[in-house]
Amino acid sequence: MKRFVFVMALLLTYAVSGMAQADRQYIRSGNKYYRQQNFVKAEAEYRKSLSVNPENPQALYNLGCALMMQKKDSVAVEQFEKASKVETGRMRKAKIYHNIGFVCQSHKLYGDAIKAYKESLRNNPADDETRYNLALCQRLNKSEQNRNKNQQNKDKNKDQQKKKNQDKKKDQNKDKNDNKQDKKNQDKQQEKMSRDNAEQLLNAAMQNEQATQRRVKDAMRQRRSRKLDKNW
Repeated sequence: MKRFVFVMALLLTYAVSGMAQADRQYIRSGNKYYRQQNFVKAEAEYRKSLSVNPENPQALYNLGCALMMQKKDSVAVEQFEKASKVETGRMRKAKIYHNIGFVCQSHKLYGDAIKAYKESLRNNPADDETRYNLALCQRLNKSEQNRNKNQQNKDKNKDQQKKKNQDKKKDQNKDKNDNKQDKKNQDKQQEKMSRDNAEQLLNAAMQNEQATQRRVKDAMRQRRSRKLDKNW
């Protein structure tokens, strides 16, 4: 019974060893294509390695590099992040985060780049290139924040000015409408005054005519009276 278990264990060890050799063989083949700058074939070999061992940090990292060289940045970052979770070596871990930072920096994602570079420096504080990139991203990120803030202030001022112009236009329209109403009221008042004046003039004329008629009648009566006196 013990002998059977020993044989099975030995066979399992050989199988694992064979898989590891195939895994490394694909990586070596991928590295050869990578040095020849044949990144498409390098990617294919690294993927073969991962089909054998999906958690091989070297294959994950190298695949990320091959994808990055093909400008496939988003999937490259995915491979780097997978590699960071299984990689145990601090120096290799530092390289992984450095590459993540580089991709983010190239796309002006300065906040994400800063986080990646800081993580890289935690694993390798002596990396001057990473430190320089971190300082550059921090400066660029601050400048971008200032630009965004200035733009927001400009937009705010523009909106405020627009609102002022709208309010001013409303006030002008209100004043215009008020002036129209005032003029309309004045016209009505003048029209009423004109009618009143006309009625007053007409009444005065009628009174004058009546007074004239009375005077004529009185004069005629006086004349008739004098005539009668004379005849008498």
